Amino acid sequence: MPRLLALAAGLGLALAARAQPAPPAALDSLVVATMDEVGIVGVGAAVLVRGEVVWSGGYGFADVRRTRPFTPHTAMPVGSIAKTVTGVAMMRAVQEGRLSLDADVSAHLPFRVANPHHPDAPITLRHLATHTSGITDRWEVYRDAYRYGADAPEPLGAFLAAYLVPGGAHYATANFLDARPGTVRDYSNIGAALAGYVVERAVGESLPAYTRRHVFEPLGMTHTGWSDAEIAPGALSTLFAAQDGVAIPIQPYTLTTYPDGALRTSVADLARFFAALLGDGAYRDARILDAASTAEMTRFQFSDANRPVNFPAADGNSGLFWRTKFSGTRVGHGGNDPGLATEMLADLTGEIGVILFVNTSLAGPDGRAVGVLFDAFWRHAEALHAAGPAER
Repeated sequence: MPRLLALAAGLGLALAARAQPAPPAALDSLVVATMDEVGIVGVGAAVLVRGEVVWSGGYGFADVRRTRPFTPHTAMPVGSIAKTVTGVAMMRAVQEGRLSLDADVSAHLPFRVANPHHPDAPITLRHLATHTSGITDRWEVYRDAYRYGADAPEPLGAFLAAYLVPGGAHYATANFLDARPGTVRDYSNIGAALAGYVVERAVGESLPAYTRRHVFEPLGMTHTGWSDAEIAPGALSTLFAAQDGVAIPIQPYTLTTYPDGALRTSVADLARFFAALLGDGAYRDARILDAASTAEMTRFQFSDANRPVNFPAADGNSGLFWRTKFSGTRVGHGGNDPGLATEMLADLTGEIGVILFVNTSLAGPDGRAVGVLFDAFWRHAEALHAAGPAER
C-alpha cells in the first residue's frame, strides 16, 4: 500500500511541524484516499480529550447502494468492544453485592464449571475477565456460534453447558488449557460469554435488559442494543468484506455467545460510554458505576507476583475486560469480526481517547489500513489535546 502509507507519513509530518490541530482537509484527504485504495465502505471516528468529545466524523456509506452516509450516529456491531459493556455489568453486580470477583462462578450457575486438568481449582470472574480462566475457544465449536441470516439456534446457557460440562454435546478436555486458573493468559470469547451469563443469573434478568437499564438509558445511548431489532430502522450499517479494493455486503449475523461480541452501537453512543469509564464511572450527570468499581475494572491486574507465565511485562497488562495494546502504551479494547474492525483506546493517563469504526473487513496486507486510519485520528487527538480549549 505505498500510496496509503505515503499519505499517512505526510499527514504525520504536517502535524509534527505545526504542533496544532490538523486542518480537516488534511485528515479528510487521508481517510478518503485510504478507504478508496482498499475498498472500505464506511468509517466513523471520535476524539475524546479530557473526558469530552472534541471531534467526530463519518466517511463513506452505511448501505449497499451507497445512499446513506456513515455518520457518528450510524450503528453497527462492534465485536469484542462488547466485552467492556459486559465488564461494566459485571462490576455493577459486584457493586450491588450480588457477585464477588474472586468466588467460584459455579455458585451462580445451574451446572458446575471446572477445568478437568485442575478440577479442584475454582474459576472466578476475575479469571474470566483477565482471560486467565483456562477456558479456551475450540474453533470448530466457536465458529458455529455465528449464525448468518438467522437467530442463534440455542440459548446461551444451553450452549455453555454443552461446552463446559462433561457429557455435553460440545464438551472435550481440549476446551480447557492444562493450566491452573490464573497462571496462563489465553483470550477466550467463550469465557467472556460465561461471565455475561453469570451476571444474568445473579441479577435475575437478561444482560440486554440489565445493561439497558443501568448503562444505555442513563448515558442516553439511543442507538445501542444487543441485536438488530433493538436499533431504529435505517440507523444500522450493512457490513462488508473487501479484497483487492472491491467490497461486497455480507449477511447479517447473530452470535450465540452474545456477551462476548454482539453489541451494536454508534460512535456517538460509544463515546459517552468510553468517557464514563475514563471519568471514574460517570459522564456529565450520568453515573454507571461508582468510582471504586470503575477503578477496579480499569486498574492493571497483573504484577510480578501474579503475572501469567506467557504474558511478560513487555506485552502490557490487563484490567477486567479492559486491556493494553501497542506494547502497553494505550488501553481500552478493540474488535474484529466478519465485516468490521473497531478500536476504543486511550492513553494511559485517560487524557486522550480515540474511537474508530470500520464497516468493512479487509484481507491480507490491506488490513494495515485500519492501523493507518487509527494512527491518523490519534495524531489528530494529540494535536487537539496540545492546542488546548481555546484552539478547539
